[in-house]
Amino acid sequence: MDAVDLQIIRELQADGRLSNQDLADRVRLSPSPCLRRVRRLEEAGLIRGYTAVVDQVSFGLPITVFVRIRLERHTADAVRTFEEHVSVIEHIQDCYLMAGSSDYLLRVVIEDLEAYESLVRHRIHAIPGIASIESSFAYGSVKRSLTYPKPAPGPAAARPR
Repeated sequence: MDAVDLQIIRELQADGRLSNQDLADRVRLSPSPCLRRVRRLEEAGLIRGYTAVVDQVSFGLPITVFVRIRLERHTADAVRTFEEHVSVIEHIQDCYLMAGSSDYLLRVVIEDLEAYESLVRHRIHAIPGIASIESSFAYGSVKRSLTYPKPAPGPAAARPR
């Protein structure tokens, strides 16, 4: 991946609806080589798809909750069971495996507090092997970026720490 590929990716992250002509103009390529690069980035899995960014509040899911989960046991079966259950709960948008005092961090979007209580009581509590659940409610958003920062050059191991 070279500097032009990085620029293509950043432009498409900022506006996935760019025409190939507009994208080519922005990255200073002619349309054919630009399209070839985009196709190559898609085939390599760097560009995994295109989507619409929808306003969460207008969509009817104004509440964001960050949920920290700690498991009772860390056996392969316990982890698999938890992850399988979480993967089918639509209101859970993201699930991260964590280092530290929590095993998982979930980002949940939900209609209201009653709906969140129901989700916890009937879906999350029903997952076997959970030792604790801790919820934090976001009451505002300061920054939400859909564009990744430019990676530092060279292998990660060579960067100063």
